[in-house]
Amino acid sequence: MQNTTRHFIFSFLAIIFCLFYTSVAAQINCKCNDINQQQTDELIVGNDSVSILSAVNKLGKSNDIGCQFFSFSLQAQHLLSKKKPAEALVIIQKQEKLIESSSCKDELQIELYLNYAGHYKVSQNYENLSLYAFKALELAETRNDKFSQFKAIIFIVHLFTRQNEEEKNWDYVKKGEKIVLGLPDNYTTAANYNWLAFEYERKFTLTERHTLLDTSLMYAVKAKEAALKLNDYTEIVRSYRVFESYAYNNGDLNKAIKYIDSAISFSSQIKISANPASLYFAKAWDYLDLKDYKEAERWQDTSLYYAIKLEGRSPATMSLYGEAAKLYETTGNLSKSYATFKMYEHIKDSVFKIQRSEKINELEQKYNKAKNEKTIKELSQQKRIYLLLALACLFAVTAIAFFLRQQKLKHRKDILETEQRLNRARMNPHFFFNALTTLQKFALRDNDGQALASNLSKFSNIMRETLESTYKEYVTVEQEMEFLNKYLEVQKIRFPKTFSYEVNADASLETDDILIPSMILQPFVENSIEHGFAGIDYPGNVTIKFKTSGKEVLIQINDNGKGLATTAKENLPAEQAGNEHISRASQIIKDRIYLLNIKLKTKAGFSIDNDISGKGVVVKIHLPLLYKSQQKA
Repeated sequence: MQNTTRHFIFSFLAIIFCLFYTSVAAQINCKCNDINQQQTDELIVGNDSVSILSAVNKLGKSNDIGCQFFSFSLQAQHLLSKKKPAEALVIIQKQEKLIESSSCKDELQIELYLNYAGHYKVSQNYENLSLYAFKALELAETRNDKFSQFKAIIFIVHLFTRQNEEEKNWDYVKKGEKIVLGLPDNYTTAANYNWLAFEYERKFTLTERHTLLDTSLMYAVKAKEAALKLNDYTEIVRSYRVFESYAYNNGDLNKAIKYIDSAISFSSQIKISANPASLYFAKAWDYLDLKDYKEAERWQDTSLYYAIKLEGRSPATMSLYGEAAKLYETTGNLSKSYATFKMYEHIKDSVFKIQRSEKINELEQKYNKAKNEKTIKELSQQKRIYLLLALACLFAVTAIAFFLRQQKLKHRKDILETEQRLNRARMNPHFFFNALTTLQKFALRDNDGQALASNLSKFSNIMRETLESTYKEYVTVEQEMEFLNKYLEVQKIRFPKTFSYEVNADASLETDDILIPSMILQPFVENSIEHGFAGIDYPGNVTIKFKTSGKEVLIQINDNGKGLATTAKENLPAEQAGNEHISRASQIIKDRIYLLNIKLKTKAGFSIDNDISGKGVVVKIHLPLLYKSQQKA
């Protein structure tokens, strides 16, 4: 009996030990020997449902946490590729629970963050996309994981593209490019090069710098070569899409059509149901430029058919309907243009929600500061003590007289720096370059000597007055109105049929005698044209009105552009203004009014707000009433 009892106890302990050892071993083994990252990428890129489900079942039965984790990743990414974010989120949450209490959490955390970022991208939840993309990038940089860094950067670039924050966007594109060029060739090489090709193409559309288009073509060629080796038809199609864009922008429309036909042909060989809507859209516009309106409408109809069938009412579908309305209008089919535009508005109302860009900027700032956070905490207390001691000594030694003297010197320095900054910011130099390029194209296209001479005269007058304004403190309202008319005429050459304008003054205003600071309005007018009217699908209009009220000159600038994401008021710092271009214009006028108020001891000011109609921006400026006849010679 004792031997039987002893045997039972030993057997029971052995079973407990085996179960404990198996559990611990599963927790410790964070790697998955059954599959590697390249094989995972191959399954996801290929998107073969049968192969993915087979891999999921095999990995899910493994005792290794790493294999179970990869099983969840495959499921989640496959669901996201099929636009099923809600189902994918359930899988990702299971994945997080799997590693939450294990020793593998730190090692697998980056992949988890990237999966969450992918979910929020498909869900169009840009606030949470920002949160997880920056978390993934920070952790990947800490561990020098280049592949994960690049994946996170792709999400961040998508985020800033959606937020129209071009400068930040391009910074991250260049970071991604540096990483791609240092990565060894693998199954994602074609996708990586195509990503760079499309980003360079997008940058070209914003700047019209043909060197960017050449770089886009170079990366597309590399992508096609890599894709052909692996029969990756998805990336082959994307490469041909870049080839089509290159031919189109170089005026070779017939070659562009051949490239897009090749893309459409290869898209039919993709294993899953590809969406060729964008390909047919490009083909339609190629035929539109060839003035073959029948073929243009035919392929545009095909594009919309696939967009609605395969995408539903998505942002991509909304954009296609907006562009389709323009195409039908150009072909003269106004009834179809009107119906398409109504559909565009309907989809737009159901898709878009107001996004808060301040949260994204805040998260980025936290990311940029994270590397130094520990050092800052350690030194912060010492710095406070030293600062208090320094301030105490300063106040004890210098006394009030020295303090006032320092304030006076600082005041003079601020004035000098403000004047220097104004001299550097008289007019955006890109305007002169773009205007000259437009005049060059005008000369080559129209060969109209008289018109070219007239336009060159307008442009030279603007250059002369811009340079002379450096030495003029004030100009009359009449001179300012003349300058604005010339400036707006040159802008209309650059953007024909894009906008109209009015520059007028009250009949009672003495335009030849009343003075205002020179070049004070141009930055806001430039912002309306260059950025307020960018991307709108209706005629723009800018109105500038001068009038007097009491002892002040009132100036109001109205445009009907796309307005501000966040209202930029004069008392907001630039980083809170919500718009880089408005901030630039605001800073210029702040500087001018700052100097004016100091010199004349006045209370001039300005405000910038979105128009109450919901379209455009209203700028109101009030200045002291100065007369030329009363100024000293």
